[in-house]
Amino acid sequence: MARLCPAAPALLVSSLAVLLQTSLSVDHVPMLLWSTQRSQWNPDTAVHEGQVVSAQELTVFLQPLFTQNSRNLVLFLQDRLSIDDFTYFSESYGNKNPFQNVQEILQSSPSSLVLPAVDYKATRYLLTVLQESGDWKLTNVTNHNVSQLEVNASNPNLLVVQLPPLASDLKEISTLEAIAENDKIIGRVTMDLQEQGIHFSVIYTAMRPSRISRRTDVVAELRRQLMAAEEEDSLSYPPLNVTTGNYSCILFYASNFSLKANSSVLIDLTNATFLTQNVDISASECSDSNTTLSLKYTKPVNGISSLEIRFFMTNRFYEVSARKWSTLDSVEIVQDGEKFAKFNVSGISAPAEYSFHCQLVGTSNHYPARLVPSNNEAKNWDVFISELQIQGFNIINNQFSYASDCTGFFTPGIWMGLVTSIILLWILTYGIHMIMQLTTNSRFDDPKGPALSVPQTE
Repeated sequence: MARLCPAAPALLVSSLAVLLQTSLSVDHVPMLLWSTQRSQWNPDTAVHEGQVVSAQELTVFLQPLFTQNSRNLVLFLQDRLSIDDFTYFSESYGNKNPFQNVQEILQSSPSSLVLPAVDYKATRYLLTVLQESGDWKLTNVTNHNVSQLEVNASNPNLLVVQLPPLASDLKEISTLEAIAENDKIIGRVTMDLQEQGIHFSVIYTAMRPSRISRRTDVVAELRRQLMAAEEEDSLSYPPLNVTTGNYSCILFYASNFSLKANSSVLIDLTNATFLTQNVDISASECSDSNTTLSLKYTKPVNGISSLEIRFFMTNRFYEVSARKWSTLDSVEIVQDGEKFAKFNVSGISAPAEYSFHCQLVGTSNHYPARLVPSNNEAKNWDVFISELQIQGFNIINNQFSYASDCTGFFTPGIWMGLVTSIILLWILTYGIHMIMQLTTNSRFDDPKGPALSVPQTE
């Protein structure tokens, strides 16, 4: 029986490395598919070197999943993933292989397919495409444990596993650990389904490409990314839209929206907020001067029955600038209607006509925009929001306005260059000044005449 998966984990890494040169574009994400049933994909359908799978071609590759006898599909969605991740992290850290479970599963699966380069625009609405392809029973696996999940194998089941985000830290080693943790989740979920005797197929991909910082340049650079300029191309999915009548009053977007309770329980709200939109926004309020974005979740994880997150924004006139500014003043987290955590916000403001964008927002001291705990309960929460863009006033045509970015014009590199230039300029100025102070003698000794006598009083 012909199979598309590599014969060994090392060959998988080698095959991905061959395709690395032509598939490294940041517009592409890899997609790995495998199934417990044989002959899901024809060997003739294997992609050639350098091929970028478009949305239309991806539909053809996914077609066997819709026509198989046992229609149970597991979708592992990661926030960021690139073909470079497989080669770089697998080869750069010795015995630490963060994709060990994935490689072993591909090796042992009766049928598998590796697509090194899929147009990430095709994965934007992958979940929507899958839902429209059949009468699936959609189940969001939030606790990454399917051993207690009742799966009716007689009906089509679509299990969506939103993997924890990778961008929780700027350090490369933290990304390695996050990938390894996601690999364990994939292995654990796959093993639980196999132990239940369920036949299933798996899709493992990401919503957008990752950008790996090389070990010689680990320090991340916070770039000014004004998302309003090319909104259609930069957003992986539509922003959350709060409307009053036919008009939008709040727009909210984030590539990762995660919380951590008591430094142990990770709550990833990205999928529930933007993809499946299993969030209640009915308590949100809008006015010309005050806006409240209320996000209510029911049982986001085991042990928490309800969770509400509120964003409070104000629109004020400042005489100094002679214009109105919108400011995100505070963020509140209410757990189970009892535990109340409040955060003061620093560094999130924009002209009232603009939206606000920041690459990293959260409780960490290293983020450009911080959420500062203002009560004891808030100290039990860690908040991480990446690629935040929010607008609560003056929304036109249901789209973000021009974005005011949190990244300043004077970055650390610019300051270092300025300080160095000032020091060198000061040295040059001092040297020129000293040269200009040099003077010559007013009289010189003539060898043909009498000896020059210089009185001691001069």
